[in-house]
Amino acid sequence: MLTSLALIFLCGLLLGSIFQKLKMPSLIGMLIIGIVLGPYVLNLLDASILNISADLRQLALIIILTQAGLSLDLHDLKKVGRPAVLLSLIPAFFEMGGTILFGIYLFKLPVLDAAILAAVIASASPAVITPRMLKLMETGYGTNKQIPQMIMAGDSVDDITNIVIFTSLLGLAAGTGVSAVRFALIPVSAILGIALGVLLGFILSAVFKKFHMRDSVKIIVILSVAFLFITLEEFADKYLPFSGLLSVMTMGAIILLRRPVVAERISTKFSKLWVGAEILLFVLVGSSMNIGYASAAILKTVVMLVAVLLIRAAGILLCLIKTNLNRKERLFCTFAGIPKATVQAAIGGIPLAMGLPNGDIILTVAVLSILFTAPLGAFILDKTYRHLLTNTSAQTKSMGGNTN
Repeated sequence: MLTSLALIFLCGLLLGSIFQKLKMPSLIGMLIIGIVLGPYVLNLLDASILNISADLRQLALIIILTQAGLSLDLHDLKKVGRPAVLLSLIPAFFEMGGTILFGIYLFKLPVLDAAILAAVIASASPAVITPRMLKLMETGYGTNKQIPQMIMAGDSVDDITNIVIFTSLLGLAAGTGVSAVRFALIPVSAILGIALGVLLGFILSAVFKKFHMRDSVKIIVILSVAFLFITLEEFADKYLPFSGLLSVMTMGAIILLRRPVVAERISTKFSKLWVGAEILLFVLVGSSMNIGYASAAILKTVVMLVAVLLIRAAGILLCLIKTNLNRKERLFCTFAGIPKATVQAAIGGIPLAMGLPNGDIILTVAVLSILFTAPLGAFILDKTYRHLLTNTSAQTKSMGGNTN
């Protein structure tokens, strides 16, 4: 196992840095080296690592969602208002609908499996989008209309919404079949997840205020509570389901609301944890992909992705009706819906690990969606923001210069 971990981290870092120098997302290099190291190519990874791959990927997802929660300013969300709320729901639902249709007719999937596939690939990637939106906020592009904040908020909640739907659909697949009651419990799961996250967020905020402890200890406490959320979710699913991942993110947002200085310090440390977690996530998901399935499915996957991304863009434009954004700014918002990576890597292999008959297809499409959309989305966002968004800081400097 130790040799496998060394290969994962060293090779992942190497390929990631190479792709970064090529102006492409480092996660693409990690994904490719995972495919090469995995059992379908060189078979260099120990079986003990592959056996706990799903748990390690879930750990990585908890880390990135906790960090997202600690960065999700509820005041910003309130300022952005209706568009951010709509962006967290409508585009994903549009894309899911298109994916279900293509899953049925292109991949010949049953309706439930097509819906699971739709929930997997409908999320935009925080690993690609969040750093770029933070850069825009630092440099002043689009901040006059809070475009980066709106995209970040919508993307964060969008990811959670899709994960809640995904876990609910998995429950259907693992149970006795499709049930109207199970579908009705999806919003209940979300509400209970938020409520539990709010409760623990207030409790931890009070604990951090009353008891002095190092930031590293706070991180251990937060991660431990997050792990308990996931464990409780699995136990409570038989009685009253709730979303543990939504609880994780809500808890982080409440800590930011109540203890902003603490949340900012902890978020910085979580970003350092993400350096290692990201490598594990993308290398391990790459190692799970069957090359045979990929070669057979690549053309169908590309056709489907082009179509559903256009459908998602229509959903984004619908959300921006009656806003003060001009055409260029609305176009930029549609580009932010292109990249997929983090959620697809974290949950794409779960149906296969559960033994679902079409798990291989779902994982393959998830990985191909990352390879196709992550570099494309990153490239388009990097090349267009200067032309499509207003640089507020430059305008301020110009006005200051004119007054002297």
